[in-house]
Amino acid sequence: MPTPVLPAEPTLFPLTDLAITRLTGNDRVKYLQGQVTCDVNTLQPGQSTLGGHCDPKGKLWSDFRLLCLDESLLLLTKPSVLARQLPELKKFAVFAKVEIGEFQGQAIGLAGQGTDAWIAAQYGLQETGLVEGGMAVRVEAERWLLVSEQPLDIGLPVGQESLWWGLDIKAGIPHLEAVHQGEYIPQMLNLQALDGISFTKGCYMGQEIVARAKYRGANNRALFVLAGQASGPVASGDTLEIQLGDNWRRSGMVLNAWQQDGQLWLTAVLPKDTEADASFRLKQEEGSRLALQPLPYSLTE
Repeated sequence: MPTPVLPAEPTLFPLTDLAITRLTGNDRVKYLQGQVTCDVNTLQPGQSTLGGHCDPKGKLWSDFRLLCLDESLLLLTKPSVLARQLPELKKFAVFAKVEIGEFQGQAIGLAGQGTDAWIAAQYGLQETGLVEGGMAVRVEAERWLLVSEQPLDIGLPVGQESLWWGLDIKAGIPHLEAVHQGEYIPQMLNLQALDGISFTKGCYMGQEIVARAKYRGANNRALFVLAGQASGPVASGDTLEIQLGDNWRRSGMVLNAWQQDGQLWLTAVLPKDTEADASFRLKQEEGSRLALQPLPYSLTE
């Protein structure tokens, strides 16, 4: 079965389906600290974390990858969330010394056998750190994200962008799209297991709900990875059904999907008590079949 696998050599992936929002100004850290789930105060230049931006009810406007540069903070999200998320992020910016706008630079993915060694030789980095004009983020073994204000002239073979996002799916890394805004609290995307939530940082938008989900066990859903077959196109927001005896019942929605040669890998938010051997299908394609895959990290509250 085709699966999203690392290329046999370091490969460059253009990341067009990625938006980068930049925060500058003396209050950028303090301002963002009061808006998001991760602890911005503890980040040093050259460090990165995942995080979430919630509404007052604790439901996500977006998840993101946050990069801390010397003079700015960068939020990496899916472009579709910006129309609703950016106005919310900017809402209180008039009261602080912070400017929020689009990052004028470039982001690429690097992945494949030997990529860790390539980055070490090129930039002298073993882990996430600053590079000239930006940052190199180690997503996982042999997979890096490069963000730079300067054009990145890298003479490596070019891969299909879809594979990069497929590798994120396999790694259990979520990417919220516009269709899901206002649907999920951060724990439903496993952000606590990916170090994207600080439970000690103090107040931020939606913090009471997020804390209650942890301390009162109020969250009963989580992000799962599924794989199987489907012949038709699959998109974020498509409905998944679970088999119960001879019947099928709505179980959750597709978050992100990767398809190749009739094979499908996807992430979806499902009930936490879903049985490991459960059988799923896409509502729009009754002949499709999907099964749960092991997450590469352990789930915690």
